[in-house]
Amino acid sequence: AVVIAIVSVINPRFIALNNIIIIFQQISVLGIITMAMGLLMISGGTDISLGHIMVLCGITMSKILQHGQPLPVALLIGLAVGAFCGFLNGFIIARTNSIPLIITLGTGQVYYGISLLLSGGTIQGFDGALDFLKYKIFGIFPVMLVVLFAVTAITSFLLNRTKFGRRVVAVGGNPHNAFLCGINVAQYKIITWTIAGFLSAVASIVFCARIDSITANSSGSYAMNAMAAAIMGGITFAGGTGTISGAFLGCLMMGVINNAMNILKVPSFVQTIVSGAIIVAALIVSNFKASKKK
Repeated sequence: AVVIAIVSVINPRFIALNNIIIIFQQISVLGIITMAMGLLMISGGTDISLGHIMVLCGITMSKILQHGQPLPVALLIGLAVGAFCGFLNGFIIARTNSIPLIITLGTGQVYYGISLLLSGGTIQGFDGALDFLKYKIFGIFPVMLVVLFAVTAITSFLLNRTKFGRRVVAVGGNPHNAFLCGINVAQYKIITWTIAGFLSAVASIVFCARIDSITANSSGSYAMNAMAAAIMGGITFAGGTGTISGAFLGCLMMGVINNAMNILKVPSFVQTIVSGAIIVAALIVSNFKASKKK
C-alpha cells in the first residue's frame, strides 16, 4: 500500500485501469507457477524445476504444432508432459524420502537438457496459434487473466474446501502424525507434485501466448520468484501453514513493485538487485518463522 501511494503521487498513471491490467498480465505466468509452488510448500515440499517444466511443455507443444497436429492435441500433450514431470518429481521424492530441493535441482537440469535437445537451442515459434488468450473480454480483460484467476480460485478451493486439501495441510504440518492418522503420505506427495507439474504446463500455455515463442532458456528465475512470492504471502518452508490467496497476494505485491520500478524508470540492473534482495529477505523471514514454529 505504501509503494502504491508513493508511486501514484509521483506518477498518477500507475493506478490507471490500463496499468492495473498490465500488472496482472505481467504476473500471469508467475502467478500460476506461484500457485503450484504455494501448494507444494504447504505440503512441506518445494520444487525449483517448475520453470524448466514450463519450458519443456512449451517446446513440446511448439514441436507438435510444427508437425501439423491441431492445437487441441498440442495443448493436451503439453499438459500431459507437465503432469508427468511433476509425477516423476513426486515419485522420486516420496519413494526415496529425498530432499525436494536437491532432487528438483537435478530433475530441472534433466528437463532443461531435454528442452535443448528438442529445440536445438533455437527459438520455437507459435505463429499466433495461442492468440485467443490475448483476446480482450469487453475490450478490456485478456482471456489469459481469466486463466490466472481460474487457476487461483480452483487451487484455493482444492486446498481449503476438500478432504484432499486438508490432508495435504496435515502432511505438510507433520508427516509422521499424518501417517499415524492413516493418511498415505507418499501418495499425497505424489499427487501434489503432479498437480504442480500440470499447473506449470498451464503457465507454459500462457507464457507462449504472451511471447508467441519460447526457448530452452526461458525458464529464467520463475521458480525462485514463485518461492519468494509464496513466502511474502505467508507460506513458510515449515509446511502446513499459509494460504493460496496469500501466495497470490505475494505474487501481486512482486508485480506491483516491478511495475513501479518500470514506471519510475529504474535501471534494469538495479531492478535485478532489488528482485534478488526481495528473494533473500523472503527466505530469511521464512526461516525465522519456521524456527519459531519449532
